[in-house]
Amino acid sequence: MAGGASTTYIGQLFPSFSFGSTAFEVGLDAASGPLSKQVEATMHEIDAALDYLRSRVVREPKVALILGSGLGAVVEEVEEAIRVPYTGIPGFPHSTVVGHAGAFVFGNLGGVDVVVMAGRFHLYEGWAAADVELPVSVMAALGATHLIVTNAAGGIRVGTRPGELMLIGDHIDLMREGAVESYVRSGGETNHAPVDCYSSEYQQLALEVAAELGIGLFPGTYAGMLGPSFETPAEIRMLGRMGADAVGMSTITEVIPAAGLGMRVLGISCVTNAAAGISHEKLTHAEVLEAGAEASQRLGKLLMGIIARTP
Repeated sequence: MAGGASTTYIGQLFPSFSFGSTAFEVGLDAASGPLSKQVEATMHEIDAALDYLRSRVVREPKVALILGSGLGAVVEEVEEAIRVPYTGIPGFPHSTVVGHAGAFVFGNLGGVDVVVMAGRFHLYEGWAAADVELPVSVMAALGATHLIVTNAAGGIRVGTRPGELMLIGDHIDLMREGAVESYVRSGGETNHAPVDCYSSEYQQLALEVAAELGIGLFPGTYAGMLGPSFETPAEIRMLGRMGADAVGMSTITEVIPAAGLGMRVLGISCVTNAAAGISHEKLTHAEVLEAGAEASQRLGKLLMGIIARTP
């Protein structure tokens, strides 16, 4: 939130608020003091964003899609597309990373109404966790019940090749930005966001579609690091021993609030390079973009198949 308001997990923290025509049933009293001020500021920002978007788009999306670095070509497949740049949305941050276009795209994919984030926000850009999470809250308030998150990731599992697709079955959160503010917002209670953020049913559907299309998709664990620098060989060895198969600098800060809002979440990583120490090649963002572009066609085909069969 560009204005600095602090909020996430709307479905858990706010007691029965309505965002326009969308109502969330929730379970925490808006206490007096700092928490109530945060709630008030958050409601204002979300309502302002919703009013702006609904004045430009009439369709209600079922599936929300967040695209990672170099994977923006999927947007070209959206039919009847309406593009809304982030820069015009009240209270929204803006994307500063090369390979992230910076706009919502509303339209149709595989016969299903969707909203696509063509470009995301990262903690390493200087945004707070609440800034990164704001679009997820807005997309849920617009009606999206499912979230598909994609990212570019470094491969940790030995033998993984650039361009391969990994189905995220779980994650290791080494970002933890916003953990303290979540604790404060919950009134000093332990945060009870879902432990299993990724929908097992959605994962099974993705594997079935991938098999039918002949697209390789292997299950794995994603590790989230703050960035913006690539990880050191020692850090990659540590992550490998912790059970990580790929590493990146996004996704977790979007997945956790989405699960907290009751969205069914699916995550897919495009392995764009071997992580430091796995390969002795120097890592660059240009390499990430190139590998992502090469995989975009397969990923786009897979996503369309999954979205078309989303329950």
